[in-house]
Amino acid sequence: MLRSECPEQKVLPMDDLVRLSQQGDRVAFRQLYQQHCGRVYAVCMRLLADRSKAEDACQEVFVKVWQQLSVFRGESSFSTWLHSIASRTAIDLWRQDKLLRLATEDLPEVAGAELGQSRELEQLILRLPHQARAVFVLFALEGYQHQEIAELLGIAEGSSKSQYHRARQLLREWLDEN
Repeated sequence: MLRSECPEQKVLPMDDLVRLSQQGDRVAFRQLYQQHCGRVYAVCMRLLADRSKAEDACQEVFVKVWQQLSVFRGESSFSTWLHSIASRTAIDLWRQDKLLRLATEDLPEVAGAELGQSRELEQLILRLPHQARAVFVLFALEGYQHQEIAELLGIAEGSSKSQYHRARQLLREWLDEN
């Protein structure tokens, strides 16, 4: 999935797009997809570290969103709700596949990435052991708390904290080498 495949269009306000999509408007849903696919892909890529799996996860996320739009009540922002679905979907896929290897391809530049803009840092993140990478991405890049990460990954909160510390330590060492 390339950045050019996810043009940032803002034809209608987000609330209107969500409401119309909830009513079955596929054009409005496509606009939601176009506005959010880059960010969803970035989350999936960071967690799965595999382009093909991230693309599959991204598509699965939007299928789930379409199917679950009726339960979205607007208690949080749509993007927060979508982000939660994306993170959980990627983690579920990781669990199913029991990913043990790191991606060998370069991570593409993805619109909306807040941290990790440099290719070097993204590549270093991909070198992290999977558990440490998942915790680091969820905590440092996606803003989850350790308690939430522990629930998502099925680990103790203390394990989440130690994995995050381990990831930071490894990244610091690798950055010092360069």
